[in-house]
Amino acid sequence: MPTLGNITFYANDPRRLAHFWADVFGYPHEEWEEPLKSQLLESGLTEEDLSKRALAEDPEGRGPRFFFHHADGAKEGRNRLHLDVNVARGPDDPPSDHSKLDAEKDRLVALGAMVVRLVEQEWGPWPERYWQMQDPEGNEFCLQ
Repeated sequence: MPTLGNITFYANDPRRLAHFWADVFGYPHEEWEEPLKSQLLESGLTEEDLSKRALAEDPEGRGPRFFFHHADGAKEGRNRLHLDVNVARGPDDPPSDHSKLDAEKDRLVALGAMVVRLVEQEWGPWPERYWQMQDPEGNEFCLQ
């Protein structure tokens, strides 16, 4: 059965964007370190090649792995795909308490995210409240 590999972003600054998403999920900042760096260079890649790619991954292997590749042009228009980032809620948190969601929005803004808008709507029997946001390079995601 197939499994999910990377979630890949084209980026103007792959390292900076990798660090942003690592911070969103609490991952360590990854760098091309030994022995991997030597293996990559020995395989024919150059320092310039490595500067155009970056990673953000869960050291425990449970969360998604993000790969960042240098874009060859500017981002135009909206994403055709976006990430939904969930904020952990406690079992005793009342549905009307949005303090954790709003605090996480503030944390992500401090990391470099931008708020697009707050969405509050009914979707059938389920109320929705989420922040539509963009990462530092304008990639859309929702915080819910």
